[in-house]
Amino acid sequence: MSTKRQRTQYSALSGVNAFLSSGSKNNAEQSANTTLIGNIQLPHRQPRRYFDPVKMEQLTQSVKEHGILEPLLVRRLVGDEYELVAGERRYRAAQEAGLDEVPISVRELNDEQALQIALIENLQREDLNPIEETEGILDLLAITLQISREEVISTLNTAAHAKRKGEEIADNVIRKNLDRIEKVFALVGTLTPESFRTNRLPLLNLPEEILEALRTGKLEYTKARAIAKLKDPEQRQRLLEKTVAENLSLTQVKQEIKQQSPLKTEPLDFNRRISNIEQVIRRKGLLNDVEKRQEIDKLLKSLESLIGG
Repeated sequence: MSTKRQRTQYSALSGVNAFLSSGSKNNAEQSANTTLIGNIQLPHRQPRRYFDPVKMEQLTQSVKEHGILEPLLVRRLVGDEYELVAGERRYRAAQEAGLDEVPISVRELNDEQALQIALIENLQREDLNPIEETEGILDLLAITLQISREEVISTLNTAAHAKRKGEEIADNVIRKNLDRIEKVFALVGTLTPESFRTNRLPLLNLPEEILEALRTGKLEYTKARAIAKLKDPEQRQRLLEKTVAENLSLTQVKQEIKQQSPLKTEPLDFNRRISNIEQVIRRKGLLNDVEKRQEIDKLLKSLESLIGG
């Protein structure tokens, strides 16, 4: 295992353990054991939506050779049935490798705690992209504060507005939520509330087709941001598909965008504008105003010079 991968796994475990240690004693870990893989079911709500097929194949091969080295974190349902809390990649790799049994670590967790742990583990992945990170943090904040995503964003904006004006926040609920938000970001350890608000939340305003390409790992963020600058939906979609299909570099994407020249103004539109100018001058009697007549004369001379008249 590479040093980078070891650091990532250590960071993820540290985050999960920090969360569990801050909760009730009922979360204390039970003795690790094994169970039939068929006894484990995936949760209804899963933070992770995309798994890189190449990396999954590598992990599956590792599991075939060495087995599952780190127990899957689960919570007990009924009898010998468990729900997976953390370790979905290992779980899927074990299935692909044909394992009958897997090591598990059982914890007593409610629905909210289980989802929080799943989100924390997902947020500290090595291959996390900015969209997954943004949506994951937003979900984690919403669950922790027990408010909607929109209310989380409103709270962050309220705090930023008050800070800019040098004002104190009078609302006790907002102040309490801001304290909890700070603790969540300290736990995740990648962003501050303000950097998240200014640098991450705007990503959710990207066109939906680009968001989906980012979520599924088909497109890097730098290319996505460049393609999003195309305002014409059809041009944008064509370039997106070409970039994914041909794996264009960022330089190539930018060259493609330059070639997408903006729509030219139709000659008829020029005729209409010139005609409108003449009508407005006559209607408003601008030629009777000495100063305005002189300005119009200067503009006409410039135009005549431009066209060689």
